[in-house]
Amino acid sequence: MCSPTIFNPVIPYSGAIFGGLQRGQMIAVQGILPKESERFQVDLQCGSSEKPRADVAFHFNPRFRRTGCVVCNTLVHERWGREEIKYEMPFKKGEPFEIIFFIMVDRFKVAVNGKHFLDYQHRISMERVDTLGISGVVQIQTICFLNSSAVPYMGKIEDGLCPGRTITLQGKVDKNPDRFAINLCVSNSTDIPLHLALRFKEKAFVRNSFLYQSWGEEERKTDYFPFNPEAYFEVIIYCSSDCFKIAVNGEHLLEYKHRFTDLSKIDMVKADGNIQLFKVQAW
Repeated sequence: MCSPTIFNPVIPYSGAIFGGLQRGQMIAVQGILPKESERFQVDLQCGSSEKPRADVAFHFNPRFRRTGCVVCNTLVHERWGREEIKYEMPFKKGEPFEIIFFIMVDRFKVAVNGKHFLDYQHRISMERVDTLGISGVVQIQTICFLNSSAVPYMGKIEDGLCPGRTITLQGKVDKNPDRFAINLCVSNSTDIPLHLALRFKEKAFVRNSFLYQSWGEEERKTDYFPFNPEAYFEVIIYCSSDCFKIAVNGEHLLEYKHRFTDLSKIDMVKADGNIQLFKVQAW
């Protein structure tokens, strides 16, 4: 099982990393640093025990007093090791930030706001890490577990769709996006039973179907446009007996009545446009 994207978690936060850490994986944390913050921390932990406190493989701790610094350490059997301190502050109070933790064979690599910030050598086995903890004075908007896929993306839906099946896509919108699209297709024809088109200039979320060599009538009505430049997103497409139910970032957004009823023939998912795609799942 893969870890879901977490939106607007309550801080302090402690959540499972399903399947543990994998080499080549990335964990992205987006948030805003409140002006009154003096410190916060992100901990990659071996369990969630509080008493005794779980081992912490990587403690990443920005501190804002005086000139500011970032302290890194490892906790084993409730004892801290030697601190590694970087006297540089990439975070600004009152401003948004993005931290990406890259899990390498021998170290963690950390990037802040798109720039490499530091390396931290593994002191205990990364295979033990199964929990992410965040605490301190910080607002977190998204926590995303990433394995990058190339765009345009095309993937098989094993055994096709049927009522009760779900498709999830996780990604990040580019900096200056124009549009992107998600299509559910029939592999041995040109039919596209579900076409989701995101158009940023119009702030339109367009739905349609391409059947019998022609497009049908567009559907555009939504209560709001849920995508933003440089923001992570999660689209969940649930196939019911009479429609597709679409949720974005954990909230139900719309329904689209089936125009193509032989659901088992819908066996491909495609995505293209101004996005980075990190995960596509069908179950």
